[in-house]
Amino acid sequence: MLSIGSVVLGVEDVPRAAAFWTEALAYVPRDEMEPDWVVLTPAGGPGVQLSLGLSVTPLQKHPRIHLDLYAGNAADQAAEVERLLSLGARRVDWDLYPDDADFVVLADPDGNRFCVIDTAAHNGP
Repeated sequence: MLSIGSVVLGVEDVPRAAAFWTEALAYVPRDEMEPDWVVLTPAGGPGVQLSLGLSVTPLQKHPRIHLDLYAGNAADQAAEVERLLSLGARRVDWDLYPDDADFVVLADPDGNRFCVIDTAAHNGP
């Protein structure tokens, strides 16, 4: 049986991306960081790894793959968005927001898009 062990992001600056994602997710490098590669793991124990690899490919306006980061409710979502912005993320002017969006689209310092999701609407009463 297969399982997802690592999600890989292409980045322009591995150390800069590692600094952002370690703070954003409370992850730590699994091994010594290479100039073009690092694998980050949850500091608190098992979980999906985030691997950052040097890439020179251009960013996509509507990427086919992105990370969804879950927040417990709208207040948590707003607080996490502000925290991520203070770490170097930026808001993305997303042209595909539905009227009742439960997500906020951000980009990391390398421009990789990710969403912060208010999961309260999906958890029911």
